[in-house]
Amino acid sequence: MALPSPNLDDRRFQQLVDEAKRYVQQRAPEWTDHNVSDPGVTLIETFAYLVDQLLYRLNRVPDKNYTAFLDLLGIRLFPPAAAVAEVDFWLSAPQPDTVALPAGTEVTTARGGETDDAVVFTTTAELHILPSELTRLVTAHRSGEQTDRTGALAEGRDIPCFQATPEPGDALLFGLPTAVPGCIVAVRLDSRVEGVGVDPRQPPLVWEAWDGGGWRICETGPDTTGGLNRPGEVIVYVPAGHTASVIGGTRAGWLRCRVTAAEPGQPFYSESPTVREAAVFTVGGTMSVEHAETVTDVPLGTSEGVAGQTFRLGRPPVLLDGEPPVVEVSTADGWQRWDVVEHFGRSGPDDRHVRVDATTGEFSFPPVLREPDGTLRQCGAVPPKGAHVRVARYRTGGGPAGNVARGAISVLRSSVPYVARVVNREAARGGVAGETVENARLRAPQALRMQERAVTAEDYEIISRQAAPSVRRTRCLPAAEGGGAVRVLVVPDAVADEGDDRLRFEQLIPSDQVLEAITASLDERRLIGTRVVVEPPVYQGVTVVARLSAAPADTDRVREAALAALFRHLNPLHGGPDGTGWPFGRPVQYGELFGVLQQATGNALVEEIRLFPADPITGRRGTPTDRIDLDPGALVFSYQHQVVVTPAEAGVRA
Repeated sequence: MALPSPNLDDRRFQQLVDEAKRYVQQRAPEWTDHNVSDPGVTLIETFAYLVDQLLYRLNRVPDKNYTAFLDLLGIRLFPPAAAVAEVDFWLSAPQPDTVALPAGTEVTTARGGETDDAVVFTTTAELHILPSELTRLVTAHRSGEQTDRTGALAEGRDIPCFQATPEPGDALLFGLPTAVPGCIVAVRLDSRVEGVGVDPRQPPLVWEAWDGGGWRICETGPDTTGGLNRPGEVIVYVPAGHTASVIGGTRAGWLRCRVTAAEPGQPFYSESPTVREAAVFTVGGTMSVEHAETVTDVPLGTSEGVAGQTFRLGRPPVLLDGEPPVVEVSTADGWQRWDVVEHFGRSGPDDRHVRVDATTGEFSFPPVLREPDGTLRQCGAVPPKGAHVRVARYRTGGGPAGNVARGAISVLRSSVPYVARVVNREAARGGVAGETVENARLRAPQALRMQERAVTAEDYEIISRQAAPSVRRTRCLPAAEGGGAVRVLVVPDAVADEGDDRLRFEQLIPSDQVLEAITASLDERRLIGTRVVVEPPVYQGVTVVARLSAAPADTDRVREAALAALFRHLNPLHGGPDGTGWPFGRPVQYGELFGVLQQATGNALVEEIRLFPADPITGRRGTPTDRIDLDPGALVFSYQHQVVVTPAEAGVRA
């Protein structure tokens, strides 16, 4: 049972007025007019109103004491986190020299109106867009046999890309003068012989780049070759780890196009396509950006030479999810750096340490503590009197405003030569608002109970959310193999591209950085002998095919309302019966969706509903059913719902 909060005085306005009138009857019996029209009663009500306000503030004292107690325990508000995205910088034309984008280059979203400000992002590191060209062309058999085709290509002969009858593992390698990490490369091909058998929209091919330890799959853009079936070009996004290596006796930056095994129902090559001309050139580069700004050389003040000094920034908060702020103190030889620490418990008398409150932007220098025997213990060095204190560099910004949709970042704010346009291929995510005092009050009992240890399933979930504030949901379950192993399922936050609830499958997969941060935090707090597996949940694709009838004038409106209701209800982030996300392991049932559609479409008549389990990766659809069961660690994913609305006259059954 929770401790009852004391009510120091429970009297209210009317009780105070009545009490004052009774007191008047005792002390001034000649005052007989107690109606509200009497001036004296007006004064009584005025003072009763003021006393009522004082009592309200008096009863808030326990809240203040509670907050002060949390402060003594070291409970601090979590600062905001900055959203991060990958942005492509496209060149106006291929350049013969390297195009360099400095760190801190600003890109923004387009302004939505007179009152909507653009959201500003800055690059996290320097980007070098390196020129490239084709220097070697090599064909590789799945067995490992390689043949250099560079001479035949220069002579204009038709070169088979793979074996006469291609097999999975056959590859066509492109050698560049040097590695092009983080660049966008266009591979232009020409051929007069088409590969036979494949679907140009879904060829069994994958593009890869060598990263020093193996071949890493590359994302690709528009492929106008249709899987090497016709003249055109392929846009290849080279990963940041691309490294030059020696293949076939030649050192180069290698890319390759490899044949993969066909998925069920996917056509495969019956003969090899050929290449007569080939060219490679760089058309842009990719760099991470964050919804934050780096501020430099901010003066904090002058030291008084005493322990426990505090200084406050004029522009909080301070983002701590990257490099810590750099604090410097002036000396006769220049500026001396002081290290930012979480606490002064391990600081010696000569340690140059400083503590930062990220939410308020307050920097605190070490205090002096009095020991039980009366001696004083210095918890760190003290800046000398008269020394200037400054923050040489810190990051500020963050918040949910940076979680913009795919394609929203489209304006290059900084002037960069030869860069024509920018765009983000995926939505920015990770932006979280700073913690409120109310949330800290709710979190404090959990922190006291856990004591930085992960024991129960709830402990694992709470620690995971603290390690990665951008995570939307977490779930802890015992691992399938048992033996002291636990699974922590992580669902990231995501923003739909069109501003509705239609998420793409890849948006629901947490990044490697998020998984690593949660794993590292849990590894420090787990019990000895407990194995922790941090991964995304299994997503069960669900396709709903529905037929409705409505008035002829309402068919389009009803169809859009029905689709919106399905995507909203079958949503792992915002769906489910209570709108907080589809519950883990909850089955999808015919009757529930019938009610959802009927409520969303109003007077329309729901004629028929069919449920199909679907694989969101391959797109394969199962047989129709009235119920789709989910495993305890699974969530639903809306996959290509279909709604047909017929005019009421045609929809009436005989």
